[in-house]
Amino acid sequence: MEIICIGNELLIGKTLNTNAQWLAKRATAAGFTVKRITVVEDDVAAIASVIRESLQRKPKFIITTGGLGPTFDDKTLEGIAEALNRKLEINEKALEMIKEKYEAYAKTGKIEKVELTPARVKMAKLPENSKPLPNPIGTAPGVILEVDETVLIALPGVPSEMEAICEGSVVPLLREKAGDVTFYEASIYVSGIMESTLAPFIDKTMHDNPHVYIKSHPKGGEKEPHIELHFSTTAKSSKIAKDRVGKALVQLSELVKKEGGKVILTQKLAKQ
Repeated sequence: MEIICIGNELLIGKTLNTNAQWLAKRATAAGFTVKRITVVEDDVAAIASVIRESLQRKPKFIITTGGLGPTFDDKTLEGIAEALNRKLEINEKALEMIKEKYEAYAKTGKIEKVELTPARVKMAKLPENSKPLPNPIGTAPGVILEVDETVLIALPGVPSEMEAICEGSVVPLLREKAGDVTFYEASIYVSGIMESTLAPFIDKTMHDNPHVYIKSHPKGGEKEPHIELHFSTTAKSSKIAKDRVGKALVQLSELVKKEGGKVILTQKLAKQ
């Protein structure tokens, strides 16, 4: 899987890219491995280029965030259309979704009257052969389409809207495609041993436990080393996943203790 985040605000440092983190965690929990996260500007040619590059790697899923709104700088769907050499056309189902949203806004007094202005209709212009995904919170629908064996999904950049569409429409699809896969993770804190000393122990443990990935995160300084070690794996059952991580955790803990370090188990999480 690959994630593409679109927006100048991300590139200039104005906005923290929390969408990428949230999506990566959700995709991993569903059983997928995120291979790449890319950030690109609000430019049709740049968006089209990064979409084409991603498609060449043939991931099962490409998920984009940002650029689906009514303003001039919302160019994601135009970029996708250019990348795929497809026409951008009004999708009647998407237009109906948008109309219903503005009717609801009018009923609650948020707007005076329902008017499908060009800016509002813009959100219903999708690449041909696309389907809209309902947005429970906002106005712009998400978009899903297939390109050969890749499913391309475009989500809004507003975090609450992105998360709502993802939970309602995307996560069930990810779980279906992933099959019966469980993601399991555990973390420990190690103190009293430097990361450079710890490194060969991690290498040995990962060699002996090839299905487990171990990542070190230094939290202290060289004088008072304090390191978080994160273990993770995916497997066909929660028992297999848990046993794999447990075995690796015990092995590495024993190596650390022999070196005079201290180990504290801090977290265990199983996700399906």
